[in-house]
Amino acid sequence: MSSTRERLVIIGGDAAGMSAASQARRLKGPDELEIVAFERGGFTSYSACGIPYWVGGSVGDRDDLVARTPEEHRERAIDLRMRTEARRIDVEGRRVLARDLESGEEYWTTYDKLVVATGARPLRPPLPGVDAPGVHGVQTLGDGQTLIDTLTRTEGRRAVVVGAGYIGVEMAEALIQRGYDVTVVNRGKEPMSTLDPDMGRLVHEAMTGMGIEMVNDAEVTKILTGEDGRVAAVATEDAEYPADVVILGVGVRPETELARAAGLPLGEHGGLLTDLAMRVRGHEDIWAGGDCVEVLDLMSGRERHIALGTHANKHGQVIGSNVGGSYATFPGVVGTAVSKVCDLEIARTGLREKDALAAGLRFVAVTIESTSRAGYYPGAALMTVKMLAERRTGRLLGVQIVGREGAGKRVDVAAVALTAGMTVEQMTALDLGYAPPFSPVWDPILVAARKAVAAVRADTA
Repeated sequence: MSSTRERLVIIGGDAAGMSAASQARRLKGPDELEIVAFERGGFTSYSACGIPYWVGGSVGDRDDLVARTPEEHRERAIDLRMRTEARRIDVEGRRVLARDLESGEEYWTTYDKLVVATGARPLRPPLPGVDAPGVHGVQTLGDGQTLIDTLTRTEGRRAVVVGAGYIGVEMAEALIQRGYDVTVVNRGKEPMSTLDPDMGRLVHEAMTGMGIEMVNDAEVTKILTGEDGRVAAVATEDAEYPADVVILGVGVRPETELARAAGLPLGEHGGLLTDLAMRVRGHEDIWAGGDCVEVLDLMSGRERHIALGTHANKHGQVIGSNVGGSYATFPGVVGTAVSKVCDLEIARTGLREKDALAAGLRFVAVTIESTSRAGYYPGAALMTVKMLAERRTGRLLGVQIVGREGAGKRVDVAAVALTAGMTVEQMTALDLGYAPPFSPVWDPILVAARKAVAAVRADTA
């Protein structure tokens, strides 16, 4: 290999991997940096987060979810090899063994710098019948297309969603929009375990009001099939729920078996561990980003695995900048997320009560009800805001929001306040935008902050 031209090898062709490739290419031309990327699937640079909305019909075409095609990447002098799986990383030899999934050919490619962006894999519980036709996980565009094909062919209109996290509630919405009778089977006490149970209860009540049957505190024991071998029902210890289609939404885990076999460092959640520059710890020329890594939670000080496209794209930008000779860092997250089921918006940032307790923090928690607009303005919708603040100091620790239109994105104000280390008293003076179509005179976030201030003062009196 030429001493003046380096080779960057990237494993994974979605958000983190191709963002890294694109940013590195902006900084270094083909004469300085050769870029080779391996992607085992059939698509690159697409929005996995948009798949439920494509399935539900809000997004009309699969290609609308693709930000950049393989051909567009290749036009920028990125040697993108589709349907090619990385089989082994030889750290000592600085090379990657790849396999062309179409031809079966295997070959080694050497690297000067390596990026691991292998993503996450959906959990598929080892249940009897889990591999029956009609049972679907939803992680890739290919998964989404297979599910749509099933929904198009299936005559029945009964669907069971296993799991009530983000994917579970979003897929419940998609199936409702397609005219299915939907049952959600959830092993937690309430849906959305990323919220405290009292806020999850609001989601439960709203989903029931939408006609979704919620089954909480229930563990799926097996998936039953009919005489044709297709899925027929989902069974728990206490009941059976008829199903013409089943969606598995029980979460994801970092796809790091390749990294583990190579001896790269993994955290307690199975994700790769990196420094602030997204460089794999202990390895000068290996970076990692996206759903296969663990990130620092700025609130708890602990490493977490959070599979979100926002993080993956930022990781890629940071990696590409560093590989390309510039410098950038990813300092961590405060745990912000937002979702919806039909017209109900669900958002959180920072710590839940159990997170704060696990971190050894003493806190007060307050909950308020308000509206998204001035109460007299048409379309004003109710929302509930829960806020956690540290005792004595009043430092904001977390916010959760459940409400109708205009509720969810208010969480961004809290995310900024958390990142800035603000107290709830400082928040009460925030100069937020006001007009009756957008907010009451006191924005719901500020109402919650005022109540939190009172709770902190009462606690220290």
